[in-house]
This record gives sequence, structure tokens and C-alpha cells, in this order.
Amino acid sequence: MSEESDLLATRRAKHEAWLARSRAMGSPWPNTFRRTHLAATLAADHAEQDKAALEAAAILVAVAGRVMLRRVMGKASFITLADYSGQIQCYLRKDALGEAYQQFEDWNDIGDLVAVRGTLMRTNKGELTVAASEFQLLNKTLRPLPDKHHGLTDQERKYRARYLDLMVNADAQQRFRLRSKTLQTIRTFYLERDFLEVETPMMHVIPGGATARPFVTHHNALDLPLYMRVAPELHLKRLLVGGFERVFEMNRNFRNEGISTRHNPEYTSLEYYQAYADYNDAMDDLQALFARLKAEVIDGELVDVNGTAVDLAAPIERLPMLESLSRYGGVPLGELNDTDALSNRLKTLGVAVGDDWGRGKIVMELFEALVEEQLIQPTFITEYPAEVSPLSRRNDADPDITDRFELFIGGREIANGFSELNDADDQAERFRAQVAAKEAGDQEAMHFDADYIEALEYGLPPSVGVGLGIDRVIMLLTGAPSIRDVLLFPLMRPID
Repeated sequence: MSEESDLLATRRAKHEAWLARSRAMGSPWPNTFRRTHLAATLAADHAEQDKAALEAAAILVAVAGRVMLRRVMGKASFITLADYSGQIQCYLRKDALGEAYQQFEDWNDIGDLVAVRGTLMRTNKGELTVAASEFQLLNKTLRPLPDKHHGLTDQERKYRARYLDLMVNADAQQRFRLRSKTLQTIRTFYLERDFLEVETPMMHVIPGGATARPFVTHHNALDLPLYMRVAPELHLKRLLVGGFERVFEMNRNFRNEGISTRHNPEYTSLEYYQAYADYNDAMDDLQALFARLKAEVIDGELVDVNGTAVDLAAPIERLPMLESLSRYGGVPLGELNDTDALSNRLKTLGVAVGDDWGRGKIVMELFEALVEEQLIQPTFITEYPAEVSPLSRRNDADPDITDRFELFIGGREIANGFSELNDADDQAERFRAQVAAKEAGDQEAMHFDADYIEALEYGLPPSVGVGLGIDRVIMLLTGAPSIRDVLLFPLMRPID
């Protein structure tokens, strides 16, 4: 029998013995204990009190949590108890606990959930401690925790058993607390600007709002194919038509595409739409949002991107896409308007150029191949080709480009925004072009959404919309190398 099997068998035997004893006396796993204090609160509130002051005050407390450390020393023992706020030491003495101390010795293991009631004290070494007058076993762990010195180190195991990762790795807990704080900060940012938070459907009759391959499902009662949404955009813009002039939604999108360090089939995004504003206003807003995230979420610190310090509050450059090809991609100025030259350059990079690709598609592919990963410092790339921006408003001075931007930080796209196309006829024409692309084999091209066209015919105000990748923002703020590190339960292949 392996060492692990021995441990499991020992714990199982203790569990069975505890159940046999407890059932004769009542419930083996009571739910009557009520905690009065958290570990972190006790540490903060009594940081200035020395041993004598605590002894004189005789402060009664009740704590509960998981046993993370256990030192049995005959008639007296110490345990370290962890709750969601932190850890607190408890001192157990046989003469104070009586029979409960024997139960602790016989049945308690590291990992068990316990309750301790007692009086605050400070040890001779100065550690804040609960001197126990009552000890209660609330639930046993049948499996041993990961090694206390090394924690949980197997990366795949962290993803598959996130509960263990959170249990023994303080950095994992901190990362997901930061995620929660980021969501709260973003939500507050838009609520303060008089945006209305809304919820739109997760299942669509027609997928739309982004060029992406959808997941397909089926509604049995209606015998109707449905699509998990790839973006909430078209529903949110319908709300602008209806008179809600500032709306946002922070929720999940689903895209039936590959899995990588940057992509998960379901992910969280913020989308917001504002009437009587344009893409310049949106860039101003994102500049302010990232300054707020720096101040409130990471306490004014710089973020590290592969050894490069990035200041999220610094002014963000606005750089046209063609200019970025020249600056970062080494494309000569004379080639920027030469479609054949750009196509040949793309082919030398090993990219197969489609026969139906126009100059805009070629420019976009060159940008992704040559420029994107070099944009470490926050940069707004602007003037996207109309050919690859089917929902964006054309630029007044040059109809071949749109009033669109994408925000890049650390070589990753973080946000996408544009002045909205509110010309119903132009939008219908672009939908038809997308349908033609789909019929030619492009699985990510959009469907023709007649209902959305009808909504536009009632009049969409001049407006702007933005999509912000929340998971990528969390990766940036925490320095996480993979999107799986910032998702509590990322999609994993089943274990055979």
C-alpha cells in the first residue's frame, strides 16, 4: 500500500470512529456554532495590546476555520486555524478542555474544519493566540492537504482542483480577491457616470455583434436552433434605440474557438454604449478607467509585463493602424497604399492571402502579424479598415476606414470600441457582405439580422460602444501568464 493510501485509510478510520461515537450522542456534524470574530479582524484590532493588557482584558472570542498547522505536545497543543480573512493561532490545554482535548488528539487532522471558543492571549514569543475553553470538530477531511512547505505546485492540478489551490496558496486567493475588486471598481466607474446596468439574452436566434464562431444549442419545446451569444452588442444597441442612452453589461460571452493562454471558450467582458458620444470620448473614458484601476485595485503600483514596467495612468498614445505598420512593422511608407505590395509582404510572412481579400483585410492581417505583440505600453490603434469593421461608422474624411480603436497593453488586445454605424441601409449592405463571406466558407462571419436592421430604421442616436476583456485586464493587473490563472474554473479536457 502506498503512503497516500495509508493516509487515506487512516483518515477514513478516524472518520468512521467519529461517526460511530457522535451518532450515539446526536449529529456528528453540527451546525450550531456561530463565529464572532475573524482572524484578520482580531489581528488588526489587538495589534497594540501586549501580553499583560490582553490578560487583563479577558476578551472572549469564537473562531472557526480549517486547521492548517498542528503541534501536539502531550497535555498542551497549538493549532493554526485559517478562515477566509487569514490565520489565527489557538492554544489547547487538556486541563481546560477535558474530554474535548482527547477528541482533538484522537480524531483531528490537518485540514479538518473546527470551532474554538476562548480568550485572547499573547504567547511568550508575542503571537496573538486564542486560549481555548471549547473545541469542536465541525467536519473531517478524508484527504490530506498538499505538502505544507511546498503547497500545490502542479499547474494543471491547480486548474482542475481550484478549491485546493485556494486552500493552500495565498497568492491564488489574492488573485481572485483582486478580480472581485476589479469588477466592483469597473461597475462603480460606469454607475457614477449615469450608466444603467442591464442584462441581455445569453441565447440568440441569430448570433451577432462580433465576427466569431458560435456554440449551437437547441430548444426542444420550440424545436428551434439557438446560439450562445458571441457578444451582447446588437441587443444593447436596441436599448439605445429605445431611449436608454447609457447602458452597460458585464457578463459572459461564448466563442467556439481554440483554447490558449489568452482564450477560453467562455469569458467575461464589459460592453457599454453611450448616445451622443464618439470613439474619442470612449478613449478618454478608458484612459480614466485604467487610472482608476491603478489607484484603487493595485494601490498606485506599476504593472510588470515580462520585465517592462507599465503605468496604467500614463497618457495613452492614439496611433493610426497604417502608421503602426511603418513604425513597428518596418513597412516602407511608399507601400502603405499599395495593395499588391502589402499582399506580397504578407505572403512572405507565411500567411495565405485569400482571393477575396481586399486591402483592408490585408492591412489587418499585417498588423496582427507584425505589430500587435510589440505594443507593450498602452496604445490606442485607430483608423481600422471598414472591410474588417462591419458594425463601425465610416470616417467622414475617408470612407475606407472607420472611427474605431483597439486598446493594446502588454502585446494583447484589451478593448475594442467604435463610433456606431447608425445608417440602416449601410448596415444592411455590410450584413449582406458578411453573409456572402459566410457562404464562401468563413465560419466567423455574421448572419443577416433583419430585426436589428428594423430597429435601426427607427433611429439609433449617434453613439459609441466599447467592449473590454475583463479576464485580460485581470491578467494584466496580476501578472498572470495565462487566462486560466484568472478564471476560477477554466475549461479543461476530461481526464481519461
